Order: sequence, then structure tokens, then C-alpha cells
Amino acid sequence: MERRMCWGEKRYYSLDYYLKETFHEKLYKLSLNAGCTCPNRDGTCGSRGCIFCSRGGSGDFAASPFLSIAEQLRSEKARIASKYRGHAYIAYFQAYTNTYGSVNVLERTFFQAIEDPEVKVLSIATRPDCLPPEILNLLERLNRIKPVWIELGLQTIHTSTAAYIRRGYPLSVFEEAVRTLRAIGISVIVHTILYLPGESKAQMLETIEYLNLQEIQGIKLQLLHVLRDTDLYNDYQRYPFPLPSMEEYLDFLGTCLCALRPDIVVHRLTGDGPKPLLVAPLWTSNKRLVLNQMGKVFKEKDIWQGKTCRTL
Repeated sequence: MERRMCWGEKRYYSLDYYLKETFHEKLYKLSLNAGCTCPNRDGTCGSRGCIFCSRGGSGDFAASPFLSIAEQLRSEKARIASKYRGHAYIAYFQAYTNTYGSVNVLERTFFQAIEDPEVKVLSIATRPDCLPPEILNLLERLNRIKPVWIELGLQTIHTSTAAYIRRGYPLSVFEEAVRTLRAIGISVIVHTILYLPGESKAQMLETIEYLNLQEIQGIKLQLLHVLRDTDLYNDYQRYPFPLPSMEEYLDFLGTCLCALRPDIVVHRLTGDGPKPLLVAPLWTSNKRLVLNQMGKVFKEKDIWQGKTCRTL
């Protein structure tokens, strides 16, 4: 399967390119907090969360849950005002599991965000096992107003790794969630984690190839971060597992992008953990350096030199 390099200097189907192509302007993401918890924390399927998850439930950069959604939107817009002069935003519900709660409460929460005239997209991070019929009905209604994206935390397709990270659901649940979301016209973005303990590069690419066969619209490629006060941190302290250097990661990232189905929008390429919590790999804290090196590696790698790139 071949794909043409038609996405500008970044040489992959980036979120920036997609947004400018679709909305004809840059959209900036506002990280919000719906005040939800998670079935992997409240005892439903676990009590300690996924092994890598911080106390903030992956929402360490999100606004305070003690503010109303309107206040969070104002706060987030003010926070980024010095670097973004536009007025078009993605309302991103990031922390914990944002479809896990009362449908009446969630309806009020999501409608407060989507009714902001400057919000162009509603993006909701959740688990595939937290999409009951009443929530799907709500999402379908919201999607008639403005585009709704659902972000599903898959991380890996491998059963042993999924058990180790305490994901808490089988692959069949993910597949059913994708089918039901697509049936009501919702765009699906999938979170994956690269360099989970014990996974080979071949196994990581198997996750990419699996996702190529699913009806998904976006992907987030996240390098594993070891954060303080997580069970992963405790394991890392006892038995330090290998994590890649920046050079190794960026080289393999190029391989993943080349293997990815060309119509899938790439929403993230590495991520950055909060500096006070980050234990490893520390090079990820220098975001500017990482992005600069990423551009150089992608430009210099042989797979990016030609006009086409073959999946692996």
C-alpha cells in the first residue's frame, strides 16, 4: 500500500493540517475537567487505576474541576491568550473517564461547552466500556450541533500487556465501541502507548496494523512516561525497564507513521508529562528540542526522502 506525501512539511497527516483543511483556521485545545471518576478507580473494575495513571487521571494539565465549565473555558482561554490570538477552540474533556457518570449531569456539562460560540469541536476522552445506550444517545445529539470526537484509551492490543497495565477490558469491548460510535457518526481517536514494558517493536507495530483495520479517524501515539506516585513508578524503582533515547524513539516513530493507514489523522506523537512528576524519560521534558529533532529525523530518514512511503 502506497501513500503520497501530500501533507506539507510535516510529511504525515497531522492534526494541524486536518484542522486547517476542515475549519480553514487553527484551533487551540482547551483542557477541561468534567469532575468524573473512573471504573478502574471506584471499585467497579479496579481501585488503583491503570498502572501508569497519575492521581490526576491523565488530566494533569486540565482546568480545575471546582470551576464551572463556563469558568474553565474562560480560564483556559486566558491562559493561552499570549500564544494564541484566534477565537476557535476544541473543548477537550481530558481527566479520568468523561462518559462515566449520570447522563443528566454529563448532558449539562457537555452542552455548556458545545454552546460556547468559539468552541468548534467537542473532544471527550473515555473508556470503551463506558458507553451505555443513554450516553451514545447524548453523543449523537451533541454531534448534530457540532463535531464530537471520542478518544478511546486502547494503549495496546496485546493481552499480557493489557493485563499488566490493568486496562480492565478485553479487545472485543474496544471493537464494539468503535462500531457503535461510527454507527452514529462519531469520530474515533485511539490512544496508544509505545514502549510499554516487555513489548518489542514488532508488537508495537502489530498494534498499529490492527488499528489500520478498524474504522478509526485519529490516533495518539504516546511514549510511555514514568510518573511519581504511580504503580508503574514503583515497578520502575524495583526493576528499571528500558526506555528509549530520544534518537531511538524518533527513529521508531517514523517507522510507526510509515506503517499507519494514510487517512488516519495523527493527533499526538509523544506527549509530555508534568515536570514535577516526570521520572523517565527525562528528555521528553524539553519539548522544543524534541520537536526540532523530530523534524530533522523525519526529513533525513530514507523513508521520507521519496515521494511515497510503504506500510511495513
